[in-house]
Amino acid sequence: MTLNTPTAALHPGPERVRVLIGDDHRIVREGLRQVLGDPANGAPEIVVAAEAVTGPEVLAQVAALGGRAGIDLVLLDIALPGRDGLDVLQTLRADWPTLPVVMISTYPERQYAVRCIRLGAAGYLNKSADADEMVAAVRKAAAGGIHVTAATAEALAVAVGRGGAATEALSHREHQVFRLLTTGHSVSEIGARLGLAPNTVSTYRARVLEKTGTKNDVELALYAERLAQGGTRP
Repeated sequence: MTLNTPTAALHPGPERVRVLIGDDHRIVREGLRQVLGDPANGAPEIVVAAEAVTGPEVLAQVAALGGRAGIDLVLLDIALPGRDGLDVLQTLRADWPTLPVVMISTYPERQYAVRCIRLGAAGYLNKSADADEMVAAVRKAAAGGIHVTAATAEALAVAVGRGGAATEALSHREHQVFRLLTTGHSVSEIGARLGLAPNTVSTYRARVLEKTGTKNDVELALYAERLAQGGTRP
């Protein structure tokens, strides 16, 4: 287990916002740490209190720090090894309901932001977001608000209207399979990642194809691409 808990960050001043970063890519964690800790960004109160590489490590870190007693916010990647970020989000919301979680990902906001917020996230950020956006999201979420970008607001508006994407009808597990299928993972790879038998994954795959109106993985990938560009129909 790779855990990083800077001692100084565990004893912050009263104005500090203590952040746990959960991401399996070292360069991403370093980049976030630099962005949040750069005085030039005008956010001296934000400190990275801990880091975790896998889903189980995130949960272990939060528990070790006593939840909100030790940290003020979790920046959580969706695609975590060991346990999916959306699964971790749901566990955090159940076990530490006052602890804000902001999801970060390379996936388009139109595909994932609405689902994350419905699961209780305090915001969704693409990893390409600029420093000001990152800082604003951390500040707002830590203060008890929900950070919504323009793209997320548009996605939310579509989701509550008649033009909502078919992916909104997917269950949590179906959506996990959908995401992994559209990023090139095979049925066996998905089974290994989610701890499911290949036959079970195939069943979820069939449901995903039916609900999205697609016939195979190629059509599903094209559907996901159209969805990322703002379309909602297969």
